Amino acid sequence: MPLTKRIIPCLDIKDGRVVKGTHFEGLRDAGDPVELAARYNEQGADEVVFLDITASKENRGTIIPVIERAADELFLPLTVGGGIRSIEDIQQVLRAGADKVSLNTSAVTDPDLITEAAERFGTQCVVVAIDVRANPEMKEGTTPVVLADGREVWYEVVTMGGSHPTGLDAVQWAQEVEKRGAGEILLTSMETDGTKAGFDIPITRAISERVGIPVIASGGVGTLEHFWEGFALGKADACLAASVFHYGEMTVSQVKEYLAGRGIQVRR
Repeated sequence: MPLTKRIIPCLDIKDGRVVKGTHFEGLRDAGDPVELAARYNEQGADEVVFLDITASKENRGTIIPVIERAADELFLPLTVGGGIRSIEDIQQVLRAGADKVSLNTSAVTDPDLITEAAERFGTQCVVVAIDVRANPEMKEGTTPVVLADGREVWYEVVTMGGSHPTGLDAVQWAQEVEKRGAGEILLTSMETDGTKAGFDIPITRAISERVGIPVIASGGVGTLEHFWEGFALGKADACLAASVFHYGEMTVSQVKEYLAGRGIQVRR
C-alpha cells in the first residue's frame, strides 16, 4: 500500500515572529509561531517546519524558547532549521523538543556534518534543505533537466537565501546527501518561491526519481491544484506551503479533502 502523502505548513521565523515574503524578501508579519502551528495542528497538518531565517547565532536564544513552547503545546512532528552549524546546535534544538533538524548552508560548507548527525542522532532526525536555481548555461558534468518549454537547464544549489551560487549540481548533491545519511530532502526552488505560480515540477521530479529518501516540495503554492501537481507530476512525498496557510487562503483540511478527491492518499 502506498505511503500517505504529507502536507506541511512552514513557518519562517524572525525575532520570534512568523514572517513571509517573496524570494525571501519584502518580509511581513504573519503572527505568533506557536499559535499558528496550533491552528495547523487542529487542521490536520502532518508536520510543521520552523525556519529561523535570520540564521545567526545571536538569534538562537529566540528560537529555542519558541521550540520549547511548540513542543509543549503541539502533538505533531516539528522540524527546525536555520543557523544550525554544529552537532552542539543540533543537540540543543532536539533537546528543546524538535523531532528533526534541517541543515542547509552548513551541509554545503561541511558535508561531514550530515554524516556525523545521522550517525549520532539517526537518519530520521536529519533533513537536508536544498535551495536551487535553474542555470541555463549547461556545462560538462551537470545533470540536464528539461523544462516545460523544452529548454535544457541544470539546477544549481544556492545558499544564503538564494543569493550565493555554489556551483553544485542539485541532482548530484541530493544523491550525495542521501549517501551521507540524510533521511529527507526539503527542496525549495528560487524560481517559484513566493510566486504562487506552483511548484518547480521539473527539478522536483528529477530529484524525486533519483533518490530513495522522501522529497518535500517547497516554493510556489497558490492553488489547491498546485498540491496535486507536486505529488502527481513532481513525484514528491510531501508538499510544504506557507503564505496560503498563514493568510487563511486555504486550510490544511481543505487541501487534504481536495487531494483525496483526486486520488492522492493523505492522512485524514
